[in-house]
Amino acid sequence: MPDQYKPTLHACYVALISQAINNNLAPLFFVIFHEQFGLSFEMLGRLVLLNFGTQIAFSVLSLKFVDRIGYRASAVLAHVLSCAGILGLGALPRIIPHTQLALSLAVFMSGCGGGIMEVVISPIVESLPTDAKAASMSLLHSFYCWGQMAVVIVTTLALWIWGSQIWFYLPLLWALIPFFNIWKFIRVPLRPLVPAGQEMSVSQLVRSPLFFLALVLMVCAGAAELTMSQWSSLFAEMGLGVPKVVGDLVGPALFAFFMVVGRTAYGIWGQKINLHNALALSGVLCMFCYGLTVFSQAPLFSLLGAAFCGLAVSLMWPGTLSLTAAQFPRGGTAMFGILAVFGNSGASLGPWLTGMVSDLSQSSHLVQSWSAAWGMGLEQAGLRVGLMTGLFFPLVMLVGVLALKRKTASLGVPS
Repeated sequence: MPDQYKPTLHACYVALISQAINNNLAPLFFVIFHEQFGLSFEMLGRLVLLNFGTQIAFSVLSLKFVDRIGYRASAVLAHVLSCAGILGLGALPRIIPHTQLALSLAVFMSGCGGGIMEVVISPIVESLPTDAKAASMSLLHSFYCWGQMAVVIVTTLALWIWGSQIWFYLPLLWALIPFFNIWKFIRVPLRPLVPAGQEMSVSQLVRSPLFFLALVLMVCAGAAELTMSQWSSLFAEMGLGVPKVVGDLVGPALFAFFMVVGRTAYGIWGQKINLHNALALSGVLCMFCYGLTVFSQAPLFSLLGAAFCGLAVSLMWPGTLSLTAAQFPRGGTAMFGILAVFGNSGASLGPWLTGMVSDLSQSSHLVQSWSAAWGMGLEQAGLRVGLMTGLFFPLVMLVGVLALKRKTASLGVPS
């Protein structure tokens, strides 16, 4: 890659770190919100749903204005909104008496920024002059994992050292990252993804059965990743009875670490690996990890299942983007925007479904019997049943990838 575009690539890396802050900071406070503010599991799940629901809405809206105002203005706007939302997470609950409303407003703002980022950052990297497109995309998304890991470790250790009473200061510090990246995107050079007038229309994309299948894969990728990512901390603390610092470091932090390993490895050696086979293997491994987390009676094995799930899902999102971009090289902004909408649909549906099922299942006689038979609390059994819903998504991912492989022998991606 020419040296002049390396600052652009670095700004995109930081943008993915900012997106990781958007998506992963609030769930680390779920126990605090539950204990100090009395928010139920369903209400906590509703915050996740609002975040990704807002991202979906703004990804759709972005299709209307990104090409009109340009990638630079869109990227700057995304970082401004993300910064405001992260700041609001710490500030608004101290200003607005209704905690749920305050948190919802903050999550809404960061969701707006995240939705625009989903549409503009991947196309910016795809437009840069390099032959290893799939590997570059995987490496880009590894920085989301680095951000997630940093957020989990730093936030968890800060709460452990100084206590939960300082939680509202932490978002103010994390907001500095998108704030400084605003100035990066004002200056870096950008290239058009597709020459003007040559992009495929939305109608051309949605008429393709292969594109429809790619959308299904994006839903499953988002749901499989975020269900475990968003709930592993609370599951470890309340479902397995381990301290918060242990639950956060062994659950979400190791989850993010193994995502980094998977995405970085593909970023380095991706040209030697068949992407279809790698995604199919991801689906199988993901089902095993969810099963181990839910059905193991040993807390250590459940936590390891949650952690290794990060490796299992690491390639699902960027891999699906790369397969689709290779099949539709003139897809442009519309293609990435629609893929982001469906990915975030899965990312919002999965965690919310887990919270809802966790709450509802506790009134089931079957779950109550399971709780008594295993000698665990009813809340713990409910959380396990909620996470059990996550098994569905990698199963569909596996079937979809195999179907895609049959429909097209080669999509022109590195193997």
